[in-house]
Amino acid sequence: MKRILFLSAMVMGICPLAKAQSVTYNHDDAKMNQITVMEIGSGGLTPSLYYTLLHKSYQKSALSKNKLAYRTTAGLNLYAQVDEAEALDSALNQRAKIEALNVADRSGGALDLAWMAESGKLNSKMADFERNIRRILEAGGTANEQEHWIAYYNVYQCAIKAAQNAYMPNAQRKKEYLRIYADVARKNETLILYIVRLSNARKTSELLAATGNRENHKAQIVRNALSRWRDAGWSTSRHGLEE
Repeated sequence: MKRILFLSAMVMGICPLAKAQSVTYNHDDAKMNQITVMEIGSGGLTPSLYYTLLHKSYQKSALSKNKLAYRTTAGLNLYAQVDEAEALDSALNQRAKIEALNVADRSGGALDLAWMAESGKLNSKMADFERNIRRILEAGGTANEQEHWIAYYNVYQCAIKAAQNAYMPNAQRKKEYLRIYADVARKNETLILYIVRLSNARKTSELLAATGNRENHKAQIVRNALSRWRDAGWSTSRHGLEE
């Protein structure tokens, strides 16, 4: 009995809910005609008296404005925009690939092909330059003079690092390495001439010092010669007296 009452209550509760959710369609010719005129420009505005009295200008122009023509034009324009957008997207993708290659080429940290090609002779020339700088003191130069040439060496090291870290293509980077190499070579030749001059000056100073310290025996030589001459004279005189 309780079960029957429970089912009856459920049925009575569901029925009003189903009735409330039902859809009722009431056709309205005036609204339909208004929407038809607004959409495609055909049909009639009702009630006509209302539009004649209050919206006469709209009534005259509504039928002449076909919205389908505007929609068709807009659709064609959209299709053209799609083609243009696809062409632009394709161009941008291609450009992005080229720029990615440019970034890889210009970034020294990625793959410095120029340094791989020119590092051998540039490092060798820098090593020669450093070796000659160490010879300055051995050739008779001062510590201040050596510091002067060490500053040049540090400038070239900084230039090499700047070229390695610069954002430039490998072709331009190679030109920079070759310029640094040529400059180091010229400066090394100048340093060699400077070391030769220091060495010659040192040797000359040593020779002059050795000449200044040599004993002068001219007086002794003269006295010895005079003694020999006197001895020879006395011998001649004695020989004449004996005869």
